Amino acid sequence: MQDKINQYLAEVEAFSASGNQDTENFRIKFLGRKGLLNDLFEEFKTISPDQKKVMGQELNKLKNAVQQKIDSLQQSTGPVKSSQEGMDLTRPTGAVPYGSRHPLSIVRGEILDIFSRIGFTVADGPEIEDDWHVFSGLNFPPEHPARDMQDTFFIRKKGDNGEDEMVLRTHTSSVQVRAMENQKPPIRIVMPGRVYRNEAVSARAHCQFHQIEGLYIDEGVSFADMKQTLLYFTQEFFGKAKIRLRPSYFPFTEPSAEMDVYWGLQTEADYRITKGTGWLEIMGCGMVDPAVLSASGIDPQKYSGFAFGMGIERITMLRYQIDDLRMFFENDVRFLKQFS
Repeated sequence: MQDKINQYLAEVEAFSASGNQDTENFRIKFLGRKGLLNDLFEEFKTISPDQKKVMGQELNKLKNAVQQKIDSLQQSTGPVKSSQEGMDLTRPTGAVPYGSRHPLSIVRGEILDIFSRIGFTVADGPEIEDDWHVFSGLNFPPEHPARDMQDTFFIRKKGDNGEDEMVLRTHTSSVQVRAMENQKPPIRIVMPGRVYRNEAVSARAHCQFHQIEGLYIDEGVSFADMKQTLLYFTQEFFGKAKIRLRPSYFPFTEPSAEMDVYWGLQTEADYRITKGTGWLEIMGCGMVDPAVLSASGIDPQKYSGFAFGMGIERITMLRYQIDDLRMFFENDVRFLKQFS
């Protein structure tokens, strides 16, 4: 170790620099994180205790010699300048390009804003849910196909010790159940969020997508109230003033309906997306089934309500005439820049 120190002292004494970069390289060689002095201090830990006092003095001598050499060189050549030295930081710069919001975020915000104007508040819930909140509390019978493995991602099947099934929620209706369990009417909420279905990814389907559902429960709520609410949304969002409600079926609403908006037949795209009818399906809706109210502890003799739900991707595809669902999840900057 003493031989190394003597060798390095001689090297330090003989070193000369022709510029700032030579000085910096010298500093890194001896004082850098992986420099020679670090190696010597590691070796110092292994020598016998009776040598440590002498070797410690020699190491400090070398370290001081290196620092003095660096100080001397910097006085003659000047310190190494950073790339920002000499820059005028007050000078105007070129325009910084803005990022863009995702189209799904834009549409989600618009929908929530529309419903907030008529008294709806936003509610949220977990994406990993138990069977009760996703299925049983919404009047899904045990044999309903939505419970099947082909449609639902199961996190945990029902165990022998009584553990409930845990799934990735297939709809944001699970938030409705939680709201009805924990809140007394009147309830007026919208529930945006991600949902999951065990489906093959294609231009029209994805295993993950986004929904916004709504729920209104109070005394005397009628089907006419639901129709007027959805007509208001359609006029505000699409600028369309004509809707129709077709009978349908959902386990948690009775009666149930699909809502169509009259899109028109002004362009070739209108013919394509409406299949030549001019009508376009937007969402499902209906009056909350009394069994669902009872299951959550709400008296169906006193209260009634309606619920509705729509896919944000579908609404966004209509708004911006996007024909492939996968574009929302590919993060292609060329696509996203269009929404700056």
